[in-house]
Amino acid sequence: MDEVEFDPVEFAPPHRQEPAKLYLISPPEVGGAFPDQLRMALEPAIAAAFQLRVKGVEEHELACLAEPLQRICADSGVAFIVNDNMAFAKRLGADGVHLGQSDGDVREARALLGASAQIGKTCHDSRHLAMEAGEAGADYVAFGAFYPTTTKPSDYRPDPSILTWWSTLFEIPCVAIGGITPENAKPLVEAGTDFIAVCQAVWGKEDAAAAVRAFRNVLDA
Repeated sequence: MDEVEFDPVEFAPPHRQEPAKLYLISPPEVGGAFPDQLRMALEPAIAAAFQLRVKGVEEHELACLAEPLQRICADSGVAFIVNDNMAFAKRLGADGVHLGQSDGDVREARALLGASAQIGKTCHDSRHLAMEAGEAGADYVAFGAFYPTTTKPSDYRPDPSILTWWSTLFEIPCVAIGGITPENAKPLVEAGTDFIAVCQAVWGKEDAAAAVRAFRNVLDA
């Protein structure tokens, strides 16, 4: 597999040249005071990406909700990623799209969004799916859920060793996802993940900035 070059201002630093970073996933409600929460969460400069994952909202309404969030991410130098919907990512001019296994092909997303788009692929607990995604040109692969989660319940429970396997053999970054907190993230960081994807561990707290800072020590492991 060819080595992938990454622009550090877009999404990822060169592979494991820096500590692991957070990949924030939105809560299901992103209106109201959420833009202020997002701004606070990005202030510590620990997050590298924010994924808009909102279901059951009409596209025009979601585009209106996304606009301030996308601007906040741009102001903070954080990648703004759309979950599942590559056409919607194109409409917003998002930095990229994250695709589940049933949400389209990486090559299709690349053709639609262009060479600079950051395209991620869910790979569950499968080495085969991860290698397929890498060969198709994904910019990162996501493994999980590593722990029980209510954000997106999953029967998949990969062992952290899959992160070590991937990071040892491939240059493409990997993301660990699923029920991750400051208390249980350390084994995943030590195993070699480049990014820790979190949702409730940040948005479920009263102070989003403090919740993000709680990950600082473990990400530096």
